[in-house]
Amino acid sequence: MSTSLIDALRHVVGPDNILTGLFAAPYYKDKRGNYSGTAIAVVFPLDTQQVSALVLLCASHRAAIVPQGGNTSLCGASVPLAAIDHKVHKHQVVINLSRMKSIRSFDAVNYTMTVEAGCTLAHVREIAAQHNRLFPLSLTAIDSSCEIGGNLSTNAGGIGVLRYGNTRDLVLGLEVVLPDGRIWNGLRSLRKDNTGYDLKHLFIGAEGTLGIITAAVLKLYPVPLSQATACVAVRDPASAVALLAHLRATCGDRINAFEIIARPCMDLVLRHFPDTQEPFAQPHQWMVITELSDVLEVPLDQALNHALNSFGEGITEYLVTDNKIQAASWWNLRKYISDAQKLDGISIKHDISVPISNVAEFIEQADAALRREFPGVRIVAFGHIGDGNIHYNASMREPIQNAPFLGHSKKVNRIVYDIVAKLDGSISAEHGLGQLKREEIRHYKSALELELMRNIKHTLDPLGLMNPGKVI
Repeated sequence: MSTSLIDALRHVVGPDNILTGLFAAPYYKDKRGNYSGTAIAVVFPLDTQQVSALVLLCASHRAAIVPQGGNTSLCGASVPLAAIDHKVHKHQVVINLSRMKSIRSFDAVNYTMTVEAGCTLAHVREIAAQHNRLFPLSLTAIDSSCEIGGNLSTNAGGIGVLRYGNTRDLVLGLEVVLPDGRIWNGLRSLRKDNTGYDLKHLFIGAEGTLGIITAAVLKLYPVPLSQATACVAVRDPASAVALLAHLRATCGDRINAFEIIARPCMDLVLRHFPDTQEPFAQPHQWMVITELSDVLEVPLDQALNHALNSFGEGITEYLVTDNKIQAASWWNLRKYISDAQKLDGISIKHDISVPISNVAEFIEQADAALRREFPGVRIVAFGHIGDGNIHYNASMREPIQNAPFLGHSKKVNRIVYDIVAKLDGSISAEHGLGQLKREEIRHYKSALELELMRNIKHTLDPLGLMNPGKVI
């Protein structure tokens, strides 16, 4: 069966756009190297009609379909399952959309652009900038490799969520190939359309389990003309939360980002990236980087200085700049945290969110619980405090200690996730569930929520062919 299916797939995309065997192997491994699966082929369609034909073929052969873009998923959503995990479908086919990278239309007046799923995020942002518009989603470490289809499928976040929202908030319409091969054309560029269920939101964040997103209408914004950035040493996370509330009251919607960085993060970055440097004369345990911008040419550094001066206790010291080079050097301290931690060794990672008002309590409770259970544990906490999303990673400093610690990952996860649940949070803020948290989520979603999700899945994908083993 696999030979006949491969021949049929080759007929759809052409002999140069299908990979098998060792040539396909790189597409079966995830970005972090945690997941590696098997498939009979990777195919690269050129357009939506080819995607539809490929899905029809796979359905007729009862072969599972793994949608894939830039393969930058952090939870194993974009790679096939390992052979031992094949429970129902013996064969898997990876449908990689990277050839589908056309900008179908650009409407500067409507502030929208229609793009295909294989466009990289960097390319979309570049095209928008060429038309004096901004597409605000930015995942700076992977902009050049992640693709819009994947950003939509995981409802990606990033540092700009505070002002612009997640990817879900940046989309007006979608085109989707359904599990039976039909094409739903929902590429509407309307900001008001009150005609029933908003179907696009079923597919955004579904990680390819309900269909394959092939194109999207994206929302654009004016390009900011003025900007100011502050690097602020704060006493503790509670002070950071209070400062955010103060800035929102004094600076309004000009706040683009508000990121918190714990001391262990700084130590890792300074150790592994020699071009970085401590922003203050003395090291501090907690630091915030925040940014204001405006479409008017106004002195935002003055506004930011005034807001910080009027905050009161909780700030140890701060620096403000409207110089882009200086600001970039501070943002690099945040940008390099993940890479620095990877260079230092493996850690147990958590991508959680809680209401902003509960961020400080989460960090305090999780720190205390892990340190009681694992003396000497190193907590690397950082992230998007402006939307309540904290990347909370645990490891030991020495490799000889870290190896046995990693064996306790399930216990560590349970400690962290139980605290998240108690504080009305989510165990996955922006990375999705994929394979990594598929079983874990069953502890934290209600039986009714899981039933509704399974019902939606069964309605759209009754054969269970679309990205099985992920999410639900």
